[in-house]
Amino acid sequence: MKILFTSVGKRVELIQAFKEAADKVKVSLEIYGADISESAPALAFCDHVVIVPKIRNLEYIPTLKDICIKEHIDALIPTIDTDLMLLAENKNDFGDTKVIISSRDKVAVCRDKCLTADYFNSVGLQSPHPVSDWTEYRGGYPAFIKPKDGSSSIFAYKVEREDELRSFAAKVPDYIIQPFISGTEYTVDIFCDFDGNPVYITPRIRLAVRAGEVLKTEIVQDEQIIQEARQLIADYKPCGQITVQLIRDKWTKEDYYIEINPRFGGGAPLAMKAGADSAEAVLRLLNGEKLAYRSGAAEDGAVFSRFDQSIRVK
Repeated sequence: MKILFTSVGKRVELIQAFKEAADKVKVSLEIYGADISESAPALAFCDHVVIVPKIRNLEYIPTLKDICIKEHIDALIPTIDTDLMLLAENKNDFGDTKVIISSRDKVAVCRDKCLTADYFNSVGLQSPHPVSDWTEYRGGYPAFIKPKDGSSSIFAYKVEREDELRSFAAKVPDYIIQPFISGTEYTVDIFCDFDGNPVYITPRIRLAVRAGEVLKTEIVQDEQIIQEARQLIADYKPCGQITVQLIRDKWTKEDYYIEINPRFGGGAPLAMKAGADSAEAVLRLLNGEKLAYRSGAAEDGAVFSRFDQSIRVK
């Protein structure tokens, strides 16, 4: 079996998870890592290195297609937000390669935070109301300003007063403003089969975060969040992995949903380590197996702490 990961960057933990899963299910797996730079650390853990143009280059998708056809790639898995729309738009043009990404219209919802908030409301989930003009914001303070299509907490700021909001609005490109919800932050790792049926739903508390990516997390089999995730899945019909972020208000205990990332999130391997092994599920699905939903697959209360490590690349 051959899997190509795009923009592999520093996703070492994800590559390792797939290799461990291959050993478990007795699959001979070859991993192809695509990146724009030979110094991307995760490439050192891949079996094959593929240097590709930048995502905005018109040759990016044709290059990926050529690799998939030439190398008989079984599945292509994206790892960052930037190429999700391109891959969703072209997912049916990769021949026999399964591009593991949700439908174009659902990915489009995720790439625009205003659309995301409206979508959450449409499926019966609460989301802080966004405003795209600071002069029209009436949601009270503190507030939160961030790019409409942003990721990794870049240009995302908590603001306490109107003069701060005016100042940040001049700096943040194509922004939205929402009321700031004070409470516990959660990520939900959701894995579905290729028809959108749930296999794993794993809520976890974001105990510590750096640049939008979790450093410490605790698995919490919270039934309220799991049922809300089922509401989302019933309409969204994810293909493979998505991660959902929410905040539980510390006063009302109501959940406010913030964003959907239709890909493997940076912390997804932690849910795998706890028992909700979506890497193994991908391999089994590609082998033609049918998978049923596994309730509480990840160990409740498991706590993970991540760390940086270096590797010589030249």
